Amino acid sequence: MLDSESRPALNAAGTGAAAVLDRLREGPRSDAAPRTLSPMARAIIDKPIAAPISPIVLAGAVRLVEFALMVVIGMAVFAAYISPIRDVALYGVAVLVIATLATLAFQIADIYQVHAFRGHEKQYMRMASAWSVVFLIAIGASFFLKAGDLYSRVWLGSYYVTGLLALVVSRKTLYYIVRRWTREGRLTRRTVIVGAGEAGERIIEELRRQKDTGIELIGVFDDRGDRGGDECAGLAKLGTVDDLVEFGRNSRVDLVIFSLPITAENRILHMLRKLWVLPLDIRLSAHTNKLQFRPRSYSYIGKIPVIDVFDRPIADWDVVMKWLFDKVIGTLALIALSPVLLVTAIAIKLDSKGPVIFRQKRYGFNNDLIEVYKFRSMYTDRTDATAAKLVTKDDPRVTKVGRFIRKTSIDELPQLFNVVFKGNLSLVGPRPHAVNAKAEAKLYADAVDGYFARHRVKPGITGWAQINGWRGETDTHEKIQARVEHDLYYIENWSLLLDLSILLRTPVSLLKTENAY
Repeated sequence: MLDSESRPALNAAGTGAAAVLDRLREGPRSDAAPRTLSPMARAIIDKPIAAPISPIVLAGAVRLVEFALMVVIGMAVFAAYISPIRDVALYGVAVLVIATLATLAFQIADIYQVHAFRGHEKQYMRMASAWSVVFLIAIGASFFLKAGDLYSRVWLGSYYVTGLLALVVSRKTLYYIVRRWTREGRLTRRTVIVGAGEAGERIIEELRRQKDTGIELIGVFDDRGDRGGDECAGLAKLGTVDDLVEFGRNSRVDLVIFSLPITAENRILHMLRKLWVLPLDIRLSAHTNKLQFRPRSYSYIGKIPVIDVFDRPIADWDVVMKWLFDKVIGTLALIALSPVLLVTAIAIKLDSKGPVIFRQKRYGFNNDLIEVYKFRSMYTDRTDATAAKLVTKDDPRVTKVGRFIRKTSIDELPQLFNVVFKGNLSLVGPRPHAVNAKAEAKLYADAVDGYFARHRVKPGITGWAQINGWRGETDTHEKIQARVEHDLYYIENWSLLLDLSILLRTPVSLLKTENAY
């Protein structure tokens, strides 16, 4: 039985983000001001880091490439040996069936894992065995279906040998690619441990003992200053949890593992209130806990059981799908709207002196500063690049053409170049705000607790807040609070269908112009 003190912690941690999100918003501020980090932490930040590659996406890509390779080999052997060409459909069906069965067989043989790609010799034996079984199935099926006379034995034998050789060569090539990516840190999850006590030491030692976990330990963060030394199990102590927030905004951190006991609910929630603004996975180690749950309550990092608290929003294949959505739809939109862009540029040039395009620094993904393109809507000598003063109704700084393009949001259309060419904006996401934007004389980050949590995903040209009426001026605390709440809802409930729905509803929402100046 669990005591009454344990139950709240289990309820909060065991159900993940959905259960603790509201509690995180109730506590002390999570958006601390920039901090001065330790020399060791700064040295890690200054070291160049290659962009990560999702192991899940890599495994999926290998499946697709090998499937295509098997189809190409089968049809190439057919083209080189079999005639007449009228049999192409018959052989094409056989090739597709063999390629599909082989992909399933490789999956069962467990050779679509990154540790297999790294060159373990067993993968070649498993691959050869699976490939052979597939051809035995094909031969058996042709016998029982009395279809043996329809297919050439020479073709089948050549396909078997040539296909196996091609697969081995492709895997050897993949080995060299994966080895290089592993050296560069692209296939590892950069991980920090929170908690430098005995439990933290045991987790670090256990992760080091295990092979092929895909974990790269960076350092330890601990809020308790009474823990002696600068290291924990040989891993550098880089600061407190407040320092971790600043560290995570300046260096790639993929995973945070709490080594605290799950009964330490108040301490865990206090730290989560600081960390939930970062785009990373947060796990609570159950490695040393005496409390035991059903196996399905856990996920595993190597052999270490953990409880999932937060997941990075939009990860793995979701990133790929959103990227494709942005590039394809963004390109089509840019082509379709090019006449509007041209006419607007001419109108701006005729209306007032100065450049057509206005560039402004805004907050992007994980608080990175990005340069966003807009049509210039103000007089050149009155532009406000930092948005220190919000545009209001009948603002004298706005040109005649500027009033129209701001009302209709045409001024935002150059951001399609950000989406298609620069990649620092998405079509749909939380709208990026200027650095010094304020509500009631307060910076947005000071006006709304958890404000920077909206930066866990890439910002967008349009978003959930905009189509729900929170577009335009955000001069009051209530307006920016409502916008942030809608942004957080979007992040927690993201799907490609939601993006498509928002995009389709955006033109209708632009008809409501009462807050757009």
